[in-house]
Amino acid sequence: MGWTLGRYFFFRYVTITIWFFLGLLALVFLIDFTELSGRTTGLPGFTYGTAFAISALRMPMIMLQTVPFVGLFSAMATLVSLNRRYELVIARSAGVSAWQFLFPCCVGALAFGVLSVGVLNPIAAHGFSWSEQMENQLRAGKSNAVSPDSTPWLRQKTGSGDTIIGARAILNQGLEMADAVFFVLDQQGNIVERKDAAKAFLREGYWELQNVKVFKDGNIRAEASDRVETNLRPEFVQERLARPETIPFYELPHKIEVARSFGLKANAFAMQFDSLVALPFLLVAMTLIAATVSMRFARMGQSATMILGGVVAGFLLYVVSVLVKAFGVAGFVPTVVAAWVPVVVAMFFGVTFLLYKEDG
Repeated sequence: MGWTLGRYFFFRYVTITIWFFLGLLALVFLIDFTELSGRTTGLPGFTYGTAFAISALRMPMIMLQTVPFVGLFSAMATLVSLNRRYELVIARSAGVSAWQFLFPCCVGALAFGVLSVGVLNPIAAHGFSWSEQMENQLRAGKSNAVSPDSTPWLRQKTGSGDTIIGARAILNQGLEMADAVFFVLDQQGNIVERKDAAKAFLREGYWELQNVKVFKDGNIRAEASDRVETNLRPEFVQERLARPETIPFYELPHKIEVARSFGLKANAFAMQFDSLVALPFLLVAMTLIAATVSMRFARMGQSATMILGGVVAGFLLYVVSVLVKAFGVAGFVPTVVAAWVPVVVAMFFGVTFLLYKEDG
């Protein structure tokens, strides 16, 4: 296949991918903005400009989750449109094999994955962190009720006794807490003091609390600031509390290395890193799956059953990837295996199907 035809197929795929991405971005933004406005309208300081900014900052993170589906649908749309305009028929009659005109689409999918990991992921990580900061400022002090389902609790051990720590929101990759609660225990395990802080920052050897209410011996007193002794290392707190999605791809190897140097498994960080490395090849696998149901010429258009089969196959691949990823985070399987096995299996399935259909 000549360079001109290959370039045409490549830019056709790129154009359709961009339109799919922008269309989905607009739809997701409208839904998120509407939902966020409904949740925060009654809060003091709320403005539609603030809600607009929060939703806009969250969009890269949400769109990063939809990248596999964008790759699948754009590949299917590209091949279907080429079929309907008889371009694939002409290419086949000229002696161009399926592997040749699929190659530009696979290159486009690989490039889309590389851009998602190298550019979109860092933007998404920083943008999501800023959106959490802005939303926390809207909700600051509205509730000190800590949900055990939303935030993990920490129990630190010091010479003076244990302290149980929880918070409404975890910020700054686990090094900052909003509406934090500290339960101070004595040597016998009894609660002797409770401290509610609007903000808590992990410093070297202590937690710095701001706007604190101290409950002790039946009395309540307010203090502008306070300290709670700790022997927790920032690496441990980040590994325990930080969401891997909020850490940029380029910082993950260092976080993993530092966490493991303290004897921590860092499975969540490692799983996130391996999944991002495998993402471009997952998009190539999605393209091959799309090809299995979209390349067959049909005089009256593609069969709806075949298109639906491709959508279901892509969805199942995504579900399996998420499921295996959970096993990797839990430590049941190595993170590298959890990230790459679904991709390799999907690629073998697509290649085998195409070999059977195209090469007999």
